Amino acid sequence: MRRVFITGGGHGIGRAIVEAFTKHGDKVAFCDIDTSRGNDVAAATGAEFFALDVCDKEALEGTMQTLFDRWEDIDIIVNNVGIGGFEPITDTTVEHFDRVINTNLRPAFITSRMLAMHRKKMHATNSYGRIVNICSTRYLQSEAGTEAYSASKGGIWSLTHALAVSLAPYNITVNCIAPGWISVNESEILRPEDHAFHLSGRVGRAEDIAHTCLFLCDHKSNFINGECITVDGGVTKKMIYPEEEQQ
Repeated sequence: MRRVFITGGGHGIGRAIVEAFTKHGDKVAFCDIDTSRGNDVAAATGAEFFALDVCDKEALEGTMQTLFDRWEDIDIIVNNVGIGGFEPITDTTVEHFDRVINTNLRPAFITSRMLAMHRKKMHATNSYGRIVNICSTRYLQSEAGTEAYSASKGGIWSLTHALAVSLAPYNITVNCIAPGWISVNESEILRPEDHAFHLSGRVGRAEDIAHTCLFLCDHKSNFINGECITVDGGVTKKMIYPEEEQQ
């Protein structure tokens, strides 16, 4: 039974990841700032919920230490937590930029560092380890007003390949997943053209990302390391021109 810790597991992609690992039979703990949603997920899945803000370094490190004390080690970390908050650069603030970076990027470093330090103390006796960071296709594509989010996701990708090198001595592979359009809100109205825009013929679902997490964490996937896997229904492979240029 693998020991799994997931950040931001209370909703959307995070919830799907919690559900996927619990259904797989793994021992799962997750954190989220939303206590109500977190309790709902815990009740539905049997996973252990920790209510915390990942920007609180002491709270996040304390939760991981609790799991180390209880489980002896952590086999899998999925750094999923993230916020958006797109707004024009002339309206945004430095404080907003800091909040996005501190939510989306900094916790992935904190959790990875904690696991590396723990494994070092153990003298790397655990031969299995996985870290999966949730990136975004916005690490390589942008729209106006996405500076903070895009910077955080670009940082996730760079952090991923750096960690893959640093954590190799501790038997930990590190990869990231770059989701495209993933529909996670029940109120979202999807049009036929939204689905048709994707080469796969549909908008993505949270389960698509959860399945990719399971694949990367399979024992047989240990030769995939330091990579970013795009899961976007093929959208980033399309050449898109103004309509008049396609005539």
